[in-house]
Amino acid sequence: MVLQREKPVAVWGWAEAGASVTVEFAGQKKTAIADANGKWLVKLDPLEACLESRDLIVTAENQQSKIGNLKLSDVLVGEVWLGAGQSNMEMAVAGANNFAAEKAAANFPLIRQYRESSGPAEKPQAEGQGLWQVCTPATVGRFSATLYFFGREIHREVGVPVGLLNSSVGATHIESWVSAEAQSSDLETKVEYDAQLKGYDSFDEAKATALYRAQVAAWKLATEKSKAGKQALSGKPYDIVAARKRKGPPAGLYNGKIINLAPFTLRGVLWYQGESNAGNPGLYRKQLSQLVTSWRTLWSDELPFAWVQLPNFTAPGEGWPRIREAMMKTLELPKTGMAITIDIGDIKNIHPTNKQEVGRRLSLWALGTVYGRKVPAISGPLSVGHEIRGNEISVAFTHTEGGLIATDGEVKGFAVAGEDKEWKPAQAKIAGDRVIVSGAAVARPVAVRYAWADNPVCNLYNGAGLPASPFRTDSWPVAGAGK
Repeated sequence: MVLQREKPVAVWGWAEAGASVTVEFAGQKKTAIADANGKWLVKLDPLEACLESRDLIVTAENQQSKIGNLKLSDVLVGEVWLGAGQSNMEMAVAGANNFAAEKAAANFPLIRQYRESSGPAEKPQAEGQGLWQVCTPATVGRFSATLYFFGREIHREVGVPVGLLNSSVGATHIESWVSAEAQSSDLETKVEYDAQLKGYDSFDEAKATALYRAQVAAWKLATEKSKAGKQALSGKPYDIVAARKRKGPPAGLYNGKIINLAPFTLRGVLWYQGESNAGNPGLYRKQLSQLVTSWRTLWSDELPFAWVQLPNFTAPGEGWPRIREAMMKTLELPKTGMAITIDIGDIKNIHPTNKQEVGRRLSLWALGTVYGRKVPAISGPLSVGHEIRGNEISVAFTHTEGGLIATDGEVKGFAVAGEDKEWKPAQAKIAGDRVIVSGAAVARPVAVRYAWADNPVCNLYNGAGLPASPFRTDSWPVAGAGK
């Protein structure tokens, strides 16, 4: 495995109540007494990065004799990051672009991944299950692609071992990953949490299973008929029982796959999720904030925390734009960052395969902020304010390193609206770190939007080649996008 450098390193476990437990590593020896439940915890003094493997030895003794000894071999010291979320974090390197070439080049013995394999739980779990693997051509195909390509950049640039903790589950909502206490701390999220918990507790699995089997039987019959008539047919019915087992109750994945990882010492956290919440995006800003703050509370550490903003994808309605907006606004929390991916999605595939660029953009943020390295930019342009000047709206941006650029001719993707709230295409021109927007059909604009669509046509970048985040200046109600 890999331990975090330059921070006190938590090592914990269980023994007989009252046993004296000693941890030895890198010339250090720390001792703790197991409490009445057998739990013990020591913290090693901050360690320097080390490329050579060493043993970590744990010995437990009571007053009569030695009662246990454990040796963990091939332990390195470097940088450790936790990656979590739904299927796009779970997506393996085997599904990413150019896998054959990536596999052949994946000889990185100093990069290791720990895959948390525990399931959801109704109550917080002290222990989980998982496995550390060294990165080789034989193993890399099972690594999280986003985490691996991020970790590879950190390894190359910082020059130390990298440990990647992967705790992710496809098709899961953010409510599954946030602690019950955090969700109950706000009236709006508590109402949602209580409603979901009530639905979970009252769920009739036998009835749902019977219904699903009947739906599948009807679907198979219809499929055979459609093949004969050469007609397209919708996908297989949704298995709500399987989904329930995958994500558990609200807070279920936090209880089963996150809380048991603490207090393993980390450098930071990466999050890739949001697709499953696009049908009801109104609470996502609060929920993402709760995720960040509750995990930081769990670790007792203001961990650097970054997420992947949802990419372009064909998902009619304004759910995806509103999730992107919530992600951008959550950057108000300290030590947070965001990889903008509005240009590298796949309009027909909810799992875009260019995870190399996703990992690289996350690494630019980490290298520039967490590690203090000089990078072209840590983010694409973000809107930071606007002024209405007659028939124009002037929008200011930050993260404009190298200047604002339209990649292919005129700036595309802006729209304006007047008091009637009718959106019209707009013309836009770059003026330093601002974009001046106007619309021939809107004499007195009051609001502007950029790239506000599921799969927008947009082309605003900074000189570092990073795209601008979608945004809007209005807060008007959005029809058909949930709460």
